[in-house]
Amino acid sequence: MKFGKKGRMAALLAGVMMLGGVLTGCGGGGGDKKADTSEIKVGANFELTGNVANYGVATYEGLELAIDEVNAAGGINGKKIKLVKADTKSETSEAVNSATKLIADDKVKVLVGPATTAPVIAETQVATEHKVPILAPCATSAKVTVENGKVQPFVFRSCFIDPQQGDVMAKFAKDNLKATTAVIYFDSSSDYSKSLAQVFKEKFEAAGGKVLMEEAFVQKDQDFKATLTKLKTAGAQVMFVPAYYEEVGKIVKQARELGIATPILGTDGWDDPKVKDIAGADAINNTFFCTHYSDKDAEVKPFLDAYNKKFNHAPNVFAALGYDAGKVLIDALKRANSDDTEKIAKAIAETKNLKAGTGTISMDANHNPIKQAVILENKNGGREVVAKIVP
Repeated sequence: MKFGKKGRMAALLAGVMMLGGVLTGCGGGGGDKKADTSEIKVGANFELTGNVANYGVATYEGLELAIDEVNAAGGINGKKIKLVKADTKSETSEAVNSATKLIADDKVKVLVGPATTAPVIAETQVATEHKVPILAPCATSAKVTVENGKVQPFVFRSCFIDPQQGDVMAKFAKDNLKATTAVIYFDSSSDYSKSLAQVFKEKFEAAGGKVLMEEAFVQKDQDFKATLTKLKTAGAQVMFVPAYYEEVGKIVKQARELGIATPILGTDGWDDPKVKDIAGADAINNTFFCTHYSDKDAEVKPFLDAYNKKFNHAPNVFAALGYDAGKVLIDALKRANSDDTEKIAKAIAETKNLKAGTGTISMDANHNPIKQAVILENKNGGREVVAKIVP
């Protein structure tokens, strides 16, 4: 989600060139290498190191928990699922390289991950050419599953999409906070952030609000005070910052230091304890963000307990989404009753009323799940549910 168009094009070219050398004559993630028929190989392609490693590691842990549970119960029709792990290093080009290797060398039947949007989009061509389904646990850009009005036949996700988040936060700002003016501060190097900024503006202004100013930063910026000072002069009632935890924490901290006391709104990229660690417990007060579940929901408790037992710490939302992706995959593999990649893709598309970690999931015609969103308020070092929205 933090990677630009040039990076995606370079990644796609690298993946195509690599495939030309290693996948000639191959299809469906197969090849001449004899597969182990006692297992189903699933590629776990995640950001295990680098700038968004917190997201990738947590998502992988959630996926691993779901796979461990089904394997302990006997697997899928007598076969165990084998996770083949790869590290994208939080780089789009590396995501394509590792996806290529997982398909060509490891013969995986499904790719799960990466956690962020741009690398999922970048690996799509590689996977689609060889009819290997991608299940994206956390990539929320609408472009992941639908490009130029066409549904990507082998790409699915288990999280809600940016238009839902942007719509939810715009309505929350207008209806709950009674705001009529807003400013937007987004990451211009991130497809995720740009998409959310666009949707928020459209929905907020359609509801009668006015976006007074839009400003941008880029990944790994450290000093935001000059732009925040400019945004402060607009006198808006809310600020919308659709970005990731590292930059969000610094933006919130520096905004409060400049005397910006208005509510600051965000999305699921905020859902990491590091936001509070970086910004400080006092600065993070009066901030609100949209996310996928609340740990106070009773239906989430079985997942929380199982995760705590396995990893000895509480999960974040990315771990929960990784677990959801695992549940969607397991359900599809059972119904497909085959390791044929096209049958697996069809089964994922037909997911309906599946009880997963964060609630119930049904897949829509655009390969996006229908599921609820919640809005949490950061308050006095904790979080409180202030709204729940089911589309």
